[in-house]
Amino acid sequence: MKKIYSLLLLLFYCSLTAQVSWQGGTTPEANQTATILFDKTGTGLASYSGTIYAHTGVTLNGTPWQNVIGSWGNNTTQPALTLVSGNIYKLDLTPTILNYYGVSSGTVSKINIVFRSNTGAQQTTDLELNVGAYQATLTAPNENSTTLLNSGQNLSIAANNTNGNANYNLFANGVSIHTYTGTSYSYTDSNITANKSYDLQITQGATTYSKKFSVIINPGTISQALPAGMEIGINYNTSDATKATLVLEAPGKDFVYVAGTFNNWQPSSSYAMKKDPTSGKFWLELTGLTSGTEYLYQYWVVDTTPIANSPTIVKTADPCSTLVLSSFDDPYIPATSYPGLMPYPNGQDREVTVLQTGQTAYPWVVTNFTKPSKDKLVVYELLVRDFDSDKNYQDVIDKIDYFKNLGINAIELMPVMEFEGNESWGYNTAFHMALDKFYGNKNKLKELIDLCHQNGIAVILDIAFNHAFGRNPMVRMWMNDPDGDGWGSPSTENPYFNTVAKHSYSVGEDFNHSSNYTKDYVKRTVKHWITEFKIDGFRWDLTKGFTQNCTAGDDACTNAYQADRVAVLKEYADYTWSLDNDHYVIFEHLGTDSEEQQWANYRIAEGKGIMMWGELYEPYKQLALGFSTNGDITRMGHVSRGFTGKRLMGYPESHDKDRLMYQAYTYGNSAGTAPVGGNLNNALNRMPAVGATSILIPGPKMIWHFQELGMDDSIFTCNNGTVNSDVDAIAGDCKLDTKPQPQWVENWLTTAPRSTIYSDYVKFIKMKKNDPVFNGDYTISPNGSNIRQRIYIYDNSLPSTQLKNVVILANYSVAAQNITPDFPYTGTWYNLMTNAPLTVTSTTAQITLNPGEYRIYGNQVSAALANEAFEFASQIELYPNPAQTSFVLTNDVKKLDIYSITGQLIKSANKINALENINISDLSKGVYLVKIETNESISISKKLIKE
Repeated sequence: MKKIYSLLLLLFYCSLTAQVSWQGGTTPEANQTATILFDKTGTGLASYSGTIYAHTGVTLNGTPWQNVIGSWGNNTTQPALTLVSGNIYKLDLTPTILNYYGVSSGTVSKINIVFRSNTGAQQTTDLELNVGAYQATLTAPNENSTTLLNSGQNLSIAANNTNGNANYNLFANGVSIHTYTGTSYSYTDSNITANKSYDLQITQGATTYSKKFSVIINPGTISQALPAGMEIGINYNTSDATKATLVLEAPGKDFVYVAGTFNNWQPSSSYAMKKDPTSGKFWLELTGLTSGTEYLYQYWVVDTTPIANSPTIVKTADPCSTLVLSSFDDPYIPATSYPGLMPYPNGQDREVTVLQTGQTAYPWVVTNFTKPSKDKLVVYELLVRDFDSDKNYQDVIDKIDYFKNLGINAIELMPVMEFEGNESWGYNTAFHMALDKFYGNKNKLKELIDLCHQNGIAVILDIAFNHAFGRNPMVRMWMNDPDGDGWGSPSTENPYFNTVAKHSYSVGEDFNHSSNYTKDYVKRTVKHWITEFKIDGFRWDLTKGFTQNCTAGDDACTNAYQADRVAVLKEYADYTWSLDNDHYVIFEHLGTDSEEQQWANYRIAEGKGIMMWGELYEPYKQLALGFSTNGDITRMGHVSRGFTGKRLMGYPESHDKDRLMYQAYTYGNSAGTAPVGGNLNNALNRMPAVGATSILIPGPKMIWHFQELGMDDSIFTCNNGTVNSDVDAIAGDCKLDTKPQPQWVENWLTTAPRSTIYSDYVKFIKMKKNDPVFNGDYTISPNGSNIRQRIYIYDNSLPSTQLKNVVILANYSVAAQNITPDFPYTGTWYNLMTNAPLTVTSTTAQITLNPGEYRIYGNQVSAALANEAFEFASQIELYPNPAQTSFVLTNDVKKLDIYSITGQLIKSANKINALENINISDLSKGVYLVKIETNESISISKKLIKE
């Protein structure tokens, strides 16, 4: 059987080498020009007919994938292949291999390459080609391996080379210990008593190969009690910045070393971690540290008798890292987003943890933020990557006035924890306590949070505790890795992860939330974000996965009530409330009412209760398209779910679904007097009705970023601007791609009808937050058909002199419709959006609404909107100030006059749009007075400094 398996491996290798080869059949030298030939037959690209791109780098000084051209997935920076004929393509490496890859020094021994389709949906496995006639091979031990020895044991080393004699020089911890000249090499290093890093340098002429490997000595773990108050991860000594204590949970492991910059990545026995006899935790106090200095470290975690297919040694960053460096991702992080980022250390593998004592505390302006009421939350779901062109926190900070003017009172950031890759949704989290660096550093996130708090905006983090992937330390420390490449799935010994998913919605590796190890890790993470970043709430992703009762293919079980899932999620909620009594707990469960009631009604009498995501995408999509089928929106409120309190965070649109506008424009009803399909303006004109019939329903609500501007890019829009349909989109396809940013470049805020959507949303949100009636009771009762929506909101405890009764009507048809408003009584009613009165003599007299039109009537005008004109006037800002050549205003205004300090009128302009550039390049340096008249004829003055 072993012979058959070896034969299969040989055939597989031969098939790979047949796919990629050197033109002419001769292996070129690195200083020569060369052409790679690729035969797509039998590869993942066999049926693909479009342009093929190469993701390629070189093995430089023994390290593969160096000097990579461009970035993964970005075809504009990666070379395209040329079709030769049939299934054969070529890639020319000119003028030389060294020049092509930008190699200025070192030895190139191989080309590393993956061929990909235009979208990346199809690709080959990792392929490689040798470079140069002279090749050298380490035969024992394996290259880049680590051998476990007891003190005093020996290590045998063997290697060989082609193309004649070579000079062999063996280094141990940087010191040459043996040399030899020949075509093969054999040496035994005897009586090894300390950890060693070896480097066998094999030289022929001007070319040197460096073959690295190492030895770890079993130090014998010291049993000693963990000092009181220590938590897993880094524990800084608040009274002594020269010390820090590291604590690692590693059940079943025999010993652990700490290797880092403080011991030149070569730990002695003094860096072997001790083990607490009670808890089993490994720990080590680091001493002699310099306050303010950034140190790097990894754990070397050792199991002397691993189960089959599991590694003896795993080198990993701290699972509770708060900052990691990554050789995979860091080279592609812009310095403008993360200035001063430490370089990844040479000679290391995988992520490393950053440790820094004596850090300066962030100077919070708001130290005790009062969170908005759960009942009145209007949450703005935001993906930093797709919010603006720089894809960082500064982009969001710079738009604080946008959020203030819109009026939302909470921002929900999609995951910002260290995830795999850079341009991601973030749900592939690798380190839950570490901040992903692509968006900026921790102080920049704190600046954003602090600024939001200064403006009454809570900050909620999306967090993914359902799963993790192969770069997660807790996956790697207990994994099946039969080929020894450092990647694998959880083994049966893994205390954190199931070997197979226990629910039917699994992605990645499935956390076992019945494990106390997992629970401790989750609670440690939650505490970190609340105490360090003053986070106001968490949106817990995919909570259906928090059960141990089901199987990967059993939808019925996964969607049914699961008592273990109810209990553990209540436990997590209780813990967060123990840290922050008013903390927002939000579950994305999307399950049965009976189970969600357990959380929504939990501790509701104390003002708590867990907010449940309430997806109503399909009904609102149908209405936006102009169809009544499946257009029932009655479940947008908490009553229909059996919730005691208002704990349904309903939404018509989210990151996980396609844009309503794209669907309406692409697939909308093309009949009637105002067809939706193919008519952008008609589709946009329907979006305010969506806001009116969702946001104003009592209870917390959510909008997905740029919903308020009618964003019409499909969720399946690719990097290159093409769009996949929902049917042909596959895992890893364009759904997760970075999306275009037209809203700022095209200045949608000043472009009707998008600006109308925004201004209407402003009014909806203002009323929801400030008019008490919108925290009252409601009924949702379509007027004979879902196409004609009627929502009645009321609070009978309010006096009749206040707004206490509201009737919302909407016509989602493509033709005019007569709607029966069913006013609760006759008399004078007011259109809350315009304050126009309506005399009602019959409560059932029909009102005609145009296609896509909505109306909001109240027994009184909205107190929130009555003072809107004065509030807007006071909120108008001009920036930049000081200014050099131009400035802009944050709001539309009727008139603008610029006066000198002596009162002389210098310049005037009429009908200025928000963010419209006002040229002042012709003005002299100095101080000016800018008088502004709003569209409501309110006058205000601003001081302007011209530089």
